[in-house]
Amino acid sequence: MSYDQGNIFAKIIRNEAPAARVYEDEYSLAFMDVMPQVPGHTLVIPKSAAENIHEIDPEVLSHTVRTTQVVSNAVKQAFDAPGIMIAQLNGSAAGQTVFHLHFHILPRFQGLEFSLHAREMQEMDVLQDHAERIKTFL
Repeated sequence: MSYDQGNIFAKIIRNEAPAARVYEDEYSLAFMDVMPQVPGHTLVIPKSAAENIHEIDPEVLSHTVRTTQVVSNAVKQAFDAPGIMIAQLNGSAAGQTVFHLHFHILPRFQGLEFSLHAREMQEMDVLQDHAERIKTFL
């Protein structure tokens, strides 16, 4: 499979699609998942074109993982979460639905189950509110 420049994450990087942005630097971008499994569900993506972890330059990957670390700490604080789950899927057989490398950051609480992913879109004002909460801890 070759990288699709028309995927939604590529469009977000180019500002051709809206996103509740949390953090951005030269290498990576963090924003709220529009179909969150839990409140605070945040995504971190590299700005370079890569479908999965096997196709990315290791230096860009290291910067993206560093962003994931920084943003996950802010998500943990913003949502007062006792745990954080970080997920990264490679290929449709693994459940990947957007073929641009990305990391999911999910605040976790005892007894709080996940919503099904890719089922319901959250209102943009809620996502913007969550993004602002997270930004205060960056």
